[in-house]
Amino acid sequence: MTAPILDTYLTGYDPAWFGVPECRRILTRDNPLLFALTYLPHHLKDQNGRLSLSGVHEDWIAHARHWISPNLKSKNGRHAYIAPRSMGKSTWWQLILPLWAAAHGHVDFIAGFASAASQARQRLRDIKHELETNPLLRADYPTLCAPAKRSTGASDADRQDMYVAASGAAFTAQGIDSSVLGAKVGSRRPGLIILDDVEPGESMYSQYQMEKRLKQIQDDILPLNDKAHVVLVGTVTMPGSITHQLVKAADGREIADWITEEQIHVHHYKPILTAPDGTEYSVWPEKWPMDFLNQERHFRSFAKNFANDPMGYDGKYWSREDFRHGQLDTVTKTLLSIDPAVTAKESSDYTGLAVVGYSPLEKRCVIKHTAGVRLIGKDLRDHVISLLERFPEIRVVRVEANQAGDLWHDVFHHLPGVKVITHTSSASKEVRFAQALDWWQRGRVLHAQPMPVLEEQAVGFPEAAFDDVIDAAVAGVAFFLQPNTKTKAGHTVRSYV
Repeated sequence: MTAPILDTYLTGYDPAWFGVPECRRILTRDNPLLFALTYLPHHLKDQNGRLSLSGVHEDWIAHARHWISPNLKSKNGRHAYIAPRSMGKSTWWQLILPLWAAAHGHVDFIAGFASAASQARQRLRDIKHELETNPLLRADYPTLCAPAKRSTGASDADRQDMYVAASGAAFTAQGIDSSVLGAKVGSRRPGLIILDDVEPGESMYSQYQMEKRLKQIQDDILPLNDKAHVVLVGTVTMPGSITHQLVKAADGREIADWITEEQIHVHHYKPILTAPDGTEYSVWPEKWPMDFLNQERHFRSFAKNFANDPMGYDGKYWSREDFRHGQLDTVTKTLLSIDPAVTAKESSDYTGLAVVGYSPLEKRCVIKHTAGVRLIGKDLRDHVISLLERFPEIRVVRVEANQAGDLWHDVFHHLPGVKVITHTSSASKEVRFAQALDWWQRGRVLHAQPMPVLEEQAVGFPEAAFDDVIDAAVAGVAFFLQPNTKTKAGHTVRSYV
């Protein structure tokens, strides 16, 4: 909504009503937007004093209205909102909407979490600043703006990490690593849990830390009240991060088990939208006109900050520009490369699979298909057979045997129409990937189509959560492009090229 449309929205109300506190309370009780326009319009204006809203904000407002009714079912009302940076996520989810919900008693205990305690406390300071300085809020909701008092006259809880109002409304603010088990105010558990930017920047983050943080969310925070409304907002920090997993789920690419288990509904808002007639338009034209977005859309920073695509990060090895998509009409040799995992547990690595074709004429490879699966034994064998049926041109199956050794001959025995070879490598991934990167950058490797998992792992290495798919692809490409070598004793001599 632009300023004129918002003005039109307000013309449906008699201006005299807004001069009466009781009328203001009645009008805004079930209307978060009217609450924002009445009490907090200064948070909706840009530096030039212009006021506008995106359709994304309208969507958030509609979702917040569900807080009016308490959850009656476990794990109900859990949502994640992933949007471009500077979309106003913290302003809406950590200030405007919580204040509206608390002012009208829709939620009496709001627990906010951020990556660091200082970050969470700043959000609480923003709320307290409004309660202390906003004339309309203080006039209409005096018991919300006044801290609760003990019988001695001292404040009950007016600290950096907690505020309890005389109305009974409570806010807490903690870092994600805080000890929160059993946290409550009196006998109350949080009715609303907000996790806002709970992951640090990539330079301060790792796969281990991501798994630890996710475990804290699942084991410590969400169980504070399994019927609480839950809001998780953020932007992608690194490939494989919690937020990146949510983006992939929203886009229908891959739904992590924990997202299904926790029943989180994911909403991913992209910077550029497409109308039914194919016309592109901005998600927030008043802030980001299409001319600006078109100028920026080809830069890595746009992918990172606007599209929540971790491929926008500068890879330590591959970058986005290293991937060329196309076909090779002169391919005469094709293999299936497998980087197998020993177990299929949720905590295990994936088994990486890559179908790689080779053109002796052009001395180039094309990667036809990649996938990561959590399958072992017969299930993995059956999956491989299905790939052989899909790609009948495969004549060799190459298995990385650094783990479990010749066990893989037992798993892949008598595969129809192909030769199975195993290989062990003494070189580190860093060395092998550095060699492979040169082939990609020189245009000797094509991807038959965009391959998000492969490309994300390549750009994210060595910080990405997994590298099994890119490892399988590198091994398949190296089979064709490296000079002939013999494998270790006990393994098949490579003689395919």
